[in-house]
Amino acid sequence: MKNEHSKFYPIIGLEIHCELKTQTKMFCACLNEPDCLTPNKNICPLCAGQPGSLPVPNKKAIIYTIKAGLAFNCEIATISKFDRKNYYYPDLPKGYQISQYDKPLCQNGYLNIGSNPTKKIRIKRIHIEEDTGKLLHLIKENISLIDYNRSGVPLMELVTEPDFSSGEEASEFAKTLQVLFKKYLKISDADMEKGHLRVEANISLSSNPKEIPDYKVEIKNLNSFKALRDAIDFEINRQASLLKNNEAILQETRGWDQEKRETFPQRFKEEAQDYRYFPEPDIPPIKIIHNQSAIKDDENQIYLDEIIQSLPELPWQRKNRFQKEYNLSERDAEFFVFEKEIGDYFEEVVSELKSLNKNKESIKLAANYIISRLQKLISESFISIEYLKITPENFAKLIHLISQNKISSSGAQVVLEEMFKTGANPNYIIESRGLKQISDENFLEQIVKEVIDENSKAVADFKKGKKEILMFLVGQVMKKTSGKANPQIAKTLFQKQLK
Repeated sequence: MKNEHSKFYPIIGLEIHCELKTQTKMFCACLNEPDCLTPNKNICPLCAGQPGSLPVPNKKAIIYTIKAGLAFNCEIATISKFDRKNYYYPDLPKGYQISQYDKPLCQNGYLNIGSNPTKKIRIKRIHIEEDTGKLLHLIKENISLIDYNRSGVPLMELVTEPDFSSGEEASEFAKTLQVLFKKYLKISDADMEKGHLRVEANISLSSNPKEIPDYKVEIKNLNSFKALRDAIDFEINRQASLLKNNEAILQETRGWDQEKRETFPQRFKEEAQDYRYFPEPDIPPIKIIHNQSAIKDDENQIYLDEIIQSLPELPWQRKNRFQKEYNLSERDAEFFVFEKEIGDYFEEVVSELKSLNKNKESIKLAANYIISRLQKLISESFISIEYLKITPENFAKLIHLISQNKISSSGAQVVLEEMFKTGANPNYIIESRGLKQISDENFLEQIVKEVIDENSKAVADFKKGKKEILMFLVGQVMKKTSGKANPQIAKTLFQKQLK
């Protein structure tokens, strides 16, 4: 925040909607293809809100939601139910949405973000509901078209407590959720641009950080992490300016104008009573069995122990393990967490290095080469790790050769680029291209003497105390040997000759 607004404390909560990646929709057997390009292809009487159509809950979507709740340390309900949320928009044909109100599947969870010290973001609730259809507004024709392919898609909603204090914090939290849902739990594609993950922010300002004001402004449908961060930061400053001038702040819903980089009013914000919630009469309550010894003889019940057993290693668990097990920095561990597929590749390389009896220094060297060099080649070639031609075994061999000083750093870069193109064995590339590092001291001593004779001024400067000249002299040796000389041996020989 700007200095003139520093007397106000931002109080920010998030509502995050995530389309779940199930085969069928939430309450019918229609295919779950919200991005289908053929309008109204995957619909039935239930999707279109026809009278007499009866909803049947998608058990897989319920399990996915409970998985998310467990990841966020939530309390999982033993009895949950669906409710009707009454409001009308053209893309909601029934005039109500089947959602959850007072008995959500998950509540009272938390997630720690940041480090040293961590900040706890409390999760108020996670529930499941159905998505609406899509409206397409044709301005010139003055008509609106409706596509119900998305109508009824299972939509998980996560609501946080107002524990954020900046747009940056909110953005980082949303990034973590995207990685968790897409790459670890694998319950959603979580693509913000396609609307699979939609974030809404509720923002208030208070003169006391422990007091929540009696208003909040909601910013709807932010479709990128940058938009989330920028919209929150703009809204903080907008509200602070109003409060500074003793102007009232309306409780309203606002949108984000990406071009103007400002929020704009849309409508007054509804309260829970405006939706007239009541229990969904066509769907019985959901029973979630917590007792591990219970007899599993009812297909309509949800068994919590089975879901717990199916949970993968979570991002924050992976980060801690990588730091402890592989002695990686927090930054490197976070890279392998967010780039999960590359992290999996790294672990395969580590397994190969262990078979070569390599130590932790070689593992750190492998991490550095993957993050700084291999990742650069992947990004520049616009490919994903699954199409990488370099096997973990060959990558481990390259790291082994580097650690054994069989090849120089510059030579290793040449070998890596050739491996990236062809997938060839590094030993073959080194032999065929004559890249083996020269460590013969007698041979290098002659080169060192030549460099000393040819660079008398540099030698004189070194003897006067300009120690940085030493690296220039080593560079001349590397130049004469086409980068093949062992630089450490060359450095030692110079120190011996110029002592």
